[in-house]
Amino acid sequence: MKKFEKTIEVRWADVDQNRHVRHSAYYDYGAHVRIKFITEAGYGSAQLSQLKIGPVLFKEECSFIKEIRPDDTIRVNVLKEGISEDGSRWKLHHEIFNQNDEKVAHITIKGAWIDMEKRKLTVPPKELARAFQELPDGEDYVYKKKS
Repeated sequence: MKKFEKTIEVRWADVDQNRHVRHSAYYDYGAHVRIKFITEAGYGSAQLSQLKIGPVLFKEECSFIKEIRPDDTIRVNVLKEGISEDGSRWKLHHEIFNQNDEKVAHITIKGAWIDMEKRKLTVPPKELARAFQELPDGEDYVYKKKS
């Protein structure tokens, strides 16, 4: 798996009283696409349950660049910044683009894999680690003021 991206239609439930997408929905979009990536890599909910492992987040941060509105359709990708050699720890990015191909948000997450029985960090199967390592490179978002 190389580039991974999903298109999402903004739902009315994602909108706040200011008639734009609420901040927590951005994180939901990232989580949705991240779990789809893991599933399409061959490790859906049933497989992870059988392996007794799951992804755990240590840090999640979003840079809100531009409003997303109720009628928008967005694209959300998954990029890597750093994956440990054994795949046990990772830093990923999600870029969110609107239907005009404008970047509207950038999410950075740091996470790992947890053994659901021992409640300790663990190493994922090699194929799952490889799927993470094969993601395209991303980088932290840096605000650039327009001149």
